[in-house]
Amino acid sequence: MNDDTRSSQDKIPEIVKNAVLMQSSPIPIGTPVVKGYDWNKGINYHALFETYKNSGFQASNFGLAVDEIQKMINARNIPLEDDQIDTLEEDKFIKRKSSCTIFLGYTSNMASCGIRDTIRFLVQHKMIDCIVTTAGGVEEDLIKCLAPTYIGDFHLEGKSLRQHGINRIGNLLVPNNNYCLFEDWVIPILDEMLTEQKTKDILWTPSKVITRLGEKINNEDSIYYWAAKNKIPVFSPALTDGSLGDMMYFHSFRNPGLIIDIISDLRRLNTMAMKAVKSGMIIIGGGVVKHHICNANLMRNGADYSVFINTASEFDGSDSGARPDEAISWGKIRMDAKPVKIYAEASLVFPLLVGETFARHYHSIKEKTISDV
Repeated sequence: MNDDTRSSQDKIPEIVKNAVLMQSSPIPIGTPVVKGYDWNKGINYHALFETYKNSGFQASNFGLAVDEIQKMINARNIPLEDDQIDTLEEDKFIKRKSSCTIFLGYTSNMASCGIRDTIRFLVQHKMIDCIVTTAGGVEEDLIKCLAPTYIGDFHLEGKSLRQHGINRIGNLLVPNNNYCLFEDWVIPILDEMLTEQKTKDILWTPSKVITRLGEKINNEDSIYYWAAKNKIPVFSPALTDGSLGDMMYFHSFRNPGLIIDIISDLRRLNTMAMKAVKSGMIIIGGGVVKHHICNANLMRNGADYSVFINTASEFDGSDSGARPDEAISWGKIRMDAKPVKIYAEASLVFPLLVGETFARHYHSIKEKTISDV
């Protein structure tokens, strides 16, 4: 250090040196360094997503969520031990099927938008064990089998749309005729269910109703077709809160008496959580679907693995915005777990998350199986 530099530093006030030139404590060895993707290496999206964990902000949370879901998949691939095989369970829908029971929750907008196809892939290939969704999450899937949903614009005027019989879901458009088609389709099924209730003493629950609808739709594009086919239960404690509820309301006038028991479904869902060897939660959005899954996992002292995806904040005390750490305080996530929340709009990130985990695993196994033939 020369004399000029020394004299310059000597002139800096001590309070400034203490504030601006404060010496750092050593960063712990092994702390990841921020580094993004080098596009000079070409366009490689898998390599790009692998850099997310060390990119910072929500990209890092995405990378951590990939790791958390991979833990679920790895645990799921561990064969059940002899004493873990669920030989006494007569209900095929809630029978323990693997060493990690994965609960998937999502709000109705996910069935309305293109995320429906990603969810259908997971259900089609038995990658999850249980679904919890809203009434809209059920009916929007089924209605798409009858008529399409269209891309519109967030700024279309509600008054004008109403005058033309068009319903808006964000920037999606659903003609009211779609719901008329749904009524024509679902009312005869409700008639059948009521007859079976009276003649066969069947106790209908929301999950059993959804299974019946999935069987009746008989369309491979449907989430609930595959859920029924693969014996994956779909729970919807607020099944009347949507168009399906409207149809049940209309049906109650023309052919009254249908009873739907929600307590039996609560027992089915909680039983799945209680006897899970390991438990994983993937929850898109908030509200009843988020809490219903979390509360079921309270029955086993918390889930082992958890990924939340939503845009809600916690400052208002809502369960939708609550971070995973709050669920730990209730015993809904285990104290030694490493849960992740991605603050993001799910239509952007959920397909990428599935692509980096479930889909990558599925296609790697498929390629290996083909190569071994």
